[in-house]
Amino acid sequence: MGAARLLAGQRRYFASGATRSAAWRRDQLHALLRLLGEREEEVTGALEQDLGKSGTEAFLSEIAVVRAEADHALRHLDRWMAPERIAVPLGLRPARAWTQARPLGTVLIIGPWNYPLQLVLAPLVGALAAGNTAVLKPSELAGSTSRLLARLVPLYLDPQAVAVVEGGVEASTDLLAQPFDHVFYTGGERVGKIVMKAAAEHLTPVTLELGGKSPAVVVGGDVRAAARRIAYGKFMNAGQTCVAPDYVLTTPDAAPVLADALADAVRHFYGSDPRASHDYGRIINEQHFDRLVGLLTDGTVASGGRYERAERYLEPTVLRDVDPGSTLMQEEIFGPLLPIVEVEDLDEAIGFIGARPHPLAAYLFSDHEEHLREFAGRVQAGGLAHNVCTIQLAVPGLPFGGVGASGTGSYHGRRSFETFSHQQPVFSKPTRLDTLRLAYPPFGPLKRKLLRRLL
Repeated sequence: MGAARLLAGQRRYFASGATRSAAWRRDQLHALLRLLGEREEEVTGALEQDLGKSGTEAFLSEIAVVRAEADHALRHLDRWMAPERIAVPLGLRPARAWTQARPLGTVLIIGPWNYPLQLVLAPLVGALAAGNTAVLKPSELAGSTSRLLARLVPLYLDPQAVAVVEGGVEASTDLLAQPFDHVFYTGGERVGKIVMKAAAEHLTPVTLELGGKSPAVVVGGDVRAAARRIAYGKFMNAGQTCVAPDYVLTTPDAAPVLADALADAVRHFYGSDPRASHDYGRIINEQHFDRLVGLLTDGTVASGGRYERAERYLEPTVLRDVDPGSTLMQEEIFGPLLPIVEVEDLDEAIGFIGARPHPLAAYLFSDHEEHLREFAGRVQAGGLAHNVCTIQLAVPGLPFGGVGASGTGSYHGRRSFETFSHQQPVFSKPTRLDTLRLAYPPFGPLKRKLLRRLL
């Protein structure tokens, strides 16, 4: 079915009003939870084929995140849908005013390859909770997961309301040429610009969840604990995570200690040979693999550095003596390479971050509360986390999104519902007492005086 015909069919279904009731929305969210529960083995199998993810990592980083979003939406849906009363100024009374959340219509969700299940279905939770119909476009680079979604989604969700379109650039281009009511895109900055430009042709609002070079600053506290948490956030999914720490800023004294502690953390997590670990993933394809291997020469390998192209295996690698002007430090790494860059103190670290495009996330490791206050007050990023990496995404109530080059708009929890809703204002005034007579012309001296006093 062509994109134009698909959109027209979903618009007709939306216009029927079938998706607007709370009961329909709840049914869809419960159906999504059933899909994740009943088909867990199929889902984890597809993710292993695409990215080498273990069943446990697939559950934690993909299935559990979507489940938490759906559960959260079900708990709070009635409150989110309820009209919100707005105070009316004295001069306009008697009257009532409120806002009501209205679904936008038919939305397009374009997912990436690195979390090919989570980053399609988590936005879908918000779209369904808000009462929309949706077209899902999974990444063709994660082919097993894309095919699985195309097969399972129509079996569980309302097929007139939710459709899956597979394919590559041609399919995406065809979809983006259509006048959707919202486009939600997760991926890289280059394609994000294409999405935004295409949406602008129809004045379609967009949410862009992009990425960037998310820094981790280590200036105090337990360095070995920091190393474990950084290694966990960085090397999960073989570093192919948009909020993974992209580089570490630390002091000259702490740098060698941190490098050793990171190597110890990798050995503890994945053994002396991560290639043999069932818990360590693989790079998505050869093109991405070759790009990453080419970056190894931009620093001195402190630990790791081994690779095998036939398996798309790249060992968790820590790099030192990195030139801030190198390619490694100019583009998002999106892989298991972690450069350590030395700075004198927190002030220099904040200046280093501020001189570059705003990242999607920024991490501070320190036990000093004054460091956290300074970091939170001066660092511009999509989100901040203190003494942890990446796990902030597991809090459904925390909005997630970028700023500047790292994205526009946000979602998770209530923010997902709001992203896919229009907060429609309503004003109601009775006619039995026409207090507006005072505002009708002509305006004599008495009317002018009273109007100024009231308004």
